[in-house]
Amino acid sequence: MIKQNENIILKTQDLSIGYTSKKETTIVASNINIELRRGELVGLIGANGIGKSTLLRSLTHVQNPIDGFIEINEKDISKYNPIDLAKVMSLVLTEQVASKNLSVFELVALGRQPYTNWVGNLSEEDINAINTAIKQTNISDLKNKRCFELSDGQLQKVMIARALAQDTDLIILDEPTTHLDMYHKAYILKLLQKLAKETNKTILFSSHEIDLAIQLCDNLVVMTKNEVVSDTPCHLISKGTFENLFPKDLIAFDEVTGSFRVKK
Repeated sequence: MIKQNENIILKTQDLSIGYTSKKETTIVASNINIELRRGELVGLIGANGIGKSTLLRSLTHVQNPIDGFIEINEKDISKYNPIDLAKVMSLVLTEQVASKNLSVFELVALGRQPYTNWVGNLSEEDINAINTAIKQTNISDLKNKRCFELSDGQLQKVMIARALAQDTDLIILDEPTTHLDMYHKAYILKLLQKLAKETNKTILFSSHEIDLAIQLCDNLVVMTKNEVVSDTPCHLISKGTFENLFPKDLIAFDEVTGSFRVKK
């Protein structure tokens, strides 16, 4: 039992998420009980506006939950100070890079900020971590390029490398395939699958690429109007979870192919 608990990187207990104002509290989703395990690629999926971003903001401590608990490595997330939290969880967001004049190496090096001294000097250990992350994401040929010279797909790999250089147990990505064509969407998710296995890190990403997520993820967190469920893709298919993901007037889920199709 102890060994099993050691493999749980993130856990929520009776979590309710949403927004509070002076007048009222708006609950987006409640009774969320999920466990993310070491070395797994986990996709967060659901229809537009269902609350995926709210859940990610809550899991990353950007906003407080309405109720319930979030634990990382068996410690309440609210008990982490910012530096210690940055040593266990790294983020890849959809926002544009603040300074695209940075070189690829310099941008990846920003992942080492939780470990560098107050003047930001890189140690040999830092440089090794940066170079390893660059190699793992197959961007060695881009190392000295400026970020403004990169395509969207290349820049996304650089952002993933920065998260790897941060050397955390958990990496969370907010829609990492946005603005990419079909090939590069598949490439990025296949890369994340490979990295989860090779580094034994837990990788959680939100995405609208549900068909790809079903094919590549170890587990899925599925948000519907009525509940948030987490399980393997095969179990979710057998339970009929995907059949209720969208209105049935236009799109249907095919259990045989594990994909969605437009109704004729």
